[in-house]
Formats: sequence, C-alpha cells, structure tokens
Amino acid sequence: MSSQTKRLERLITEERGGCCEADIEERLNSLRSYQSETPTNPESDLSALKTLGNDTRYTIVRLLKAADRELCVCEINPIVDVSDSAISHALSDLYDAGLVTRRKDGTWRYYEATDRAEALLRALDATRGADR
Repeated sequence: MSSQTKRLERLITEERGGCCEADIEERLNSLRSYQSETPTNPESDLSALKTLGNDTRYTIVRLLKAADRELCVCEINPIVDVSDSAISHALSDLYDAGLVTRRKDGTWRYYEATDRAEALLRALDATRGADR
C-alpha cells in the first residue's frame, strides 16, 4: 500500500467498516473515471477565469453584456474609472482570453462581449443566490 492511498484506505474502512486492496482499486478506478470530465488542455478556461478576476476587466465585460451591442472605447472610458492605458490593457487581455470581440472602423475601435463571456456571467449570476 502506497503512502498516497493510506488515507483513502482509512476513509473506506470508516465508510464500510473494513477495507481490502480490491476496495481501494475499485475506488481509485472510479475516481480515475472522473478525469475524463476534465479538459485535457484547460488553459483557455483558466485564462478566461483569470482574466475576469480583475475589477477593471470584470466591469468592462459587465458593461458590454449590459449594452448588448458593440461599444466604442470612447463609450467605455467615461464609465470605467481608470486610465486610458489601463482600459486599453484590459480590453487587450479580454480579447486574448476570447471574452470580447473587437472591430476597427477608421480611427474607432469597437468591442462586444462574446457568447463565452456572456455564458460565464450568466453562470455567476445564477449561482450568486440571495446575497446580490
């Protein structure tokens, strides 16, 4: 028995009143089957979550979702109370994470929340509960 499974053995013993090697293998096989539910390359998911974990970026995505249309940077600037460079950097990060689309029209740059960003915000809203 490896040191990694000693605690598992104790857990199974407590649950069932006894434990043998077959019980441990059965539990390990069951746990291993859960790994198929985990993406093999979670980088995109982790990037999106990390990107939303900043006040400025989160506020911008919320603003874009609420607008439900493209917004020009000049429309975002007066609402988000940070420097122009901070907004530019935040929008770049959001774009890189796949949370906003961008379009340039002459000297104007427009941004819009992606379906993925909207789905993440809906999930957060749905799990927030009564403490809104």
